[in-house]
Amino acid sequence: MSGDIVKEIFKNAFRSKEYTFFEKGNLNLNIIGVRMGKKATNSFDDYLYVVYKVDGNWEYREYRITTDAGAYWLKNPMNNKGTAILKPNQYRGSWSIGKHQGKYLSLVQSKEVEVYRDNNKDMILDYSETTLDKGFFGINIHKSNPNKESYNVDKWSAGCQVFKKADDFDSFMDLCEAASFEWSNSFTYTLIESNDI
Repeated sequence: MSGDIVKEIFKNAFRSKEYTFFEKGNLNLNIIGVRMGKKATNSFDDYLYVVYKVDGNWEYREYRITTDAGAYWLKNPMNNKGTAILKPNQYRGSWSIGKHQGKYLSLVQSKEVEVYRDNNKDMILDYSETTLDKGFFGINIHKSNPNKESYNVDKWSAGCQVFKKADDFDSFMDLCEAASFEWSNSFTYTLIESNDI
C-alpha cells in the first residue's frame, strides 16, 4: 500500500476515537500499535506502524511486535496486582528516548499510562476494566533478542511493547532519533485494536 492510503486508514480510525493524527511537518511520527485481538499470548502477533511525512510525501513502516506480556510474566507477575497489559488509548508525549534497563537506547515511559492487571496466572490475556491501574510501570518500547529475532515472547515482555526483530527495532530507533532533532525527545504512542481499523 502507498503511504497515502495507510495515512487515510489510520487517520479515519483516529477520528472515530477523537485521537490526534500528526500531519504537520517532516518526521512528525504517528507511532501506532495494533493489537490483533487474540487472547492467547506468547507470540509476536501484533503490529507497530510508524506513519509520517517527508517533504510532503506520506511514508510508513510496519513491524511485528507484541503489545502483551509473555507467558513467563503472566504466570509469574512482578507486581502483586497482576501482570500489566497496556490499555488501548492515545498516550500523548508519554515516551522519550532513554535506556531500557540501563542497557540500550529505546523509548522509555515518561508519563503515566493505564494498564489492565491480569492476576489469574493462566495463559489467557484478560482485559478487564475492573483491574485498571494508572502510573509509572516501566512500559517501554524495546527489542527482544539483542542480535536477531525471537519467536516466542517468554520473558521479553512483562507489559512492554516489544519488537520481534532487532533490525526492525534499529530501523525504528533511527526514525525516532531523527524525529527528536526535528521536534523534541517526546513521543506519542497510540495503541488501537485491529477491529478499530
